[in-house]
Amino acid sequence: MKHLTPLVLLACGSFNPITNMHMRLFELARDHLHQTGKYRVIGGIISPVSDDYGKQGLAAAKHRIKMAQFALETSEWIRVDPWESEQGQWSETVTVLRHHYKELLKSHHIRKLPGENNWPIEKAAGASLASSLSVIPELKLLCGADILKTFQTPNLWKEEHIGEIVGKFGLVCISRAGSDPAQYIPESKLLSRYQHNIYLVREWIQNEISATHIRHALRKGQSVKYLLPDSVISYIKQHNIYTEESEQKNEGDMLKPLKRYGAVINSFND
Repeated sequence: MKHLTPLVLLACGSFNPITNMHMRLFELARDHLHQTGKYRVIGGIISPVSDDYGKQGLAAAKHRIKMAQFALETSEWIRVDPWESEQGQWSETVTVLRHHYKELLKSHHIRKLPGENNWPIEKAAGASLASSLSVIPELKLLCGADILKTFQTPNLWKEEHIGEIVGKFGLVCISRAGSDPAQYIPESKLLSRYQHNIYLVREWIQNEISATHIRHALRKGQSVKYLLPDSVISYIKQHNIYTEESEQKNEGDMLKPLKRYGAVINSFND
């Protein structure tokens, strides 16, 4: 096991609400990375987006964090981190990755030398684990494979951020039914350059659980049992989180990255 590189997975998103499929992504990614013979996955982090993101129907961060905590009670290696959701403004994904990198370095008193692409361990697996590691872990972004398609959406991502995310950290992308994420790599010079750092994972047991569809079912009073952990369902009912009124939140608003990057681009065009 000493020759394997320890690796931590980070998933960013709305988690509105967290579903069994969100957690399934971590299991799929871990299996795939272990099968490469290069990595040993030692931790997973779920990072819900802040309320400032501006997505329609986005429940308050305090509820999304609590639901994720309930959902992960049975996991021995995945945890939810509230830092991103607690920020007053929307945080770019690359900023979240940098934050966790710095925090992990600080937690374990590890100094990163200039130019080294090494990432420290999250202290979730036990305090003694970090000191026993001979290789500093890597940190990779875990996502649905459709994220590769969003890289092509104007004003949604900065090209230099894509380069840093894919080049320095790396992506582990889980495919969905009817999608072929591999097709997006040749269409991008940036992705083609770093395709060695993009891991495409196929979900052989197709599971199209959608948080959007779950919210719709909840508003209709329909059962979502076996789609969400029972503890999450109970929490939603207790706090009456998803209603017709809540789904109208941020209606008509533009997502914060489109606002931010669009404004920057327009300023150069003026």
